[in-house]
Amino acid sequence: MTQKNNSIRSAFQNAFNGFRSVLNSEKNARIHLIATILVIILASILLVSLTAWLWLCLAIVLVWMAELFNTAVEKICDLIEPNHNLVIKASKDMAAAGVLLAALFSVVVGLVIFLPPLIENFKKLF
Repeated sequence: MTQKNNSIRSAFQNAFNGFRSVLNSEKNARIHLIATILVIILASILLVSLTAWLWLCLAIVLVWMAELFNTAVEKICDLIEPNHNLVIKASKDMAAAGVLLAALFSVVVGLVIFLPPLIENFKKLF
């Protein structure tokens, strides 16, 4: 049995440990990290508005939250039932669907924010 956090410091440490664990164990989390960095770089280069930054941050956070919850569900399911089980499979699929929805939302947000300035800059080149 795990102990309850005794301090704010230990609560933050546990959260960072969870984030580090996801990055170390999940290939998709590393892809999300690369995408996050690229989005931040592109938004900085294009000097997007404050509103655009807020939408980008919302999309980034939603994807990360979905990935973290998905990984937690998968680990708990694997602990409960390491063998093939249709209910466990359905649970994992539902959690994965949450990540997919968040990722699709983030793609739409990215297209809405990045496409117009990218097209405009592309037109200036030619």
